[in-house]
Amino acid sequence: MAEVIIRKLTKSFGDNTVVKSVSLKVEDGEFLVLLGPSGCGKSTILRLIAGLEDVTSGEILINGEIVNFVSPVKRNAAFVFQNYALYPHMTVRKNVAFPLETARLPKDEINKAIDEAARILELQQLLDRLPSQLSGGQRQRVALARAIVRKPVVFLMDEPLSNLDAQLRQQTRIELMELHQRLGVTTIYVTHDQIEAMTMGKRIAILKDGELQQVDTPSETYDKPANTFVARFMGAPPMNLIQGRIEAGVRQFTFNGDGILVTLNSSQMGLTDEVLSLQLNAAVCLGVRPEHVRISTDLSVEGVSGKVKFLEPTGADLFVTVSIGIQNVVVRCPPKTPMQIGSTVTIAFDMTHTHIFGADGWNLRRSN
Repeated sequence: MAEVIIRKLTKSFGDNTVVKSVSLKVEDGEFLVLLGPSGCGKSTILRLIAGLEDVTSGEILINGEIVNFVSPVKRNAAFVFQNYALYPHMTVRKNVAFPLETARLPKDEINKAIDEAARILELQQLLDRLPSQLSGGQRQRVALARAIVRKPVVFLMDEPLSNLDAQLRQQTRIELMELHQRLGVTTIYVTHDQIEAMTMGKRIAILKDGELQQVDTPSETYDKPANTFVARFMGAPPMNLIQGRIEAGVRQFTFNGDGILVTLNSSQMGLTDEVLSLQLNAAVCLGVRPEHVRISTDLSVEGVSGKVKFLEPTGADLFVTVSIGIQNVVVRCPPKTPMQIGSTVTIAFDMTHTHIFGADGWNLRRSN
């Protein structure tokens, strides 16, 4: 196992800088997820750690040693690719054995390592098959077995589940977590899927355009997003972001979002009046997740009035989109909640779970 540290890591391809001064520490034995949309630099960071790309500037340390100029094979990091990268003409046994044979290990040691990996990943009955005779999930387990036999100090996994269907992805996700619990190897896992990130990572490092946005536990990234990008990226449906301005009233502040008037209780929101006063009349966003919005067909209930625009039943939940002026607010409801498109309803926000994002997009709670 190993601690991995990257310091001000930058990677450019010509004039295009795809990783911009990223600093990150991955603890010994930690499962850290690099999360972000396509083109954010997450896979490039993984390839830089593996030594498959040269560093433009910055440092990579594995177990305290700077490895910028250490060859990939000597970094003792096992890379698991999205496309499995199995040799089609080799059996499962030969595919798993390949890195050990390349290292010229004794045959009995190779066989012992193969048997152990096959037992862990339940591949014993598949060792004599070719990759073409395997399912997608089985191929992924073979790729993992080939990584395990090397006994690496770091696993680097680049979207290993993206080629699997939804049901198999969930099953393999559980298998990967069981494998990590058993082996305890430091793992850096790349994905664009926030469900994978939330369910697998001890911490999540969220990237956008080559820059780190937030590094935190899954619950913190969901409950306390650093900025509007994280707020929208984490969660399905994402956080409601309502554009408006902060206005000063008598001993209180009010958020005015084109018909959505909300009294802001700074103590409930984890803010101070001083922080809110700095944002007076500035363009801000009020953020609230669908589960923290209350909805009622009783128009006498205190709140903001709007019309039901869409109904999205998912089985476990009913998501109701309420139109208020030019703004839409999504509300999470129990599945049997009686709602009709076009009906008038009242909504109210749970202010203890409400955020204000400044004009720069960053959460005022975190700057407080």
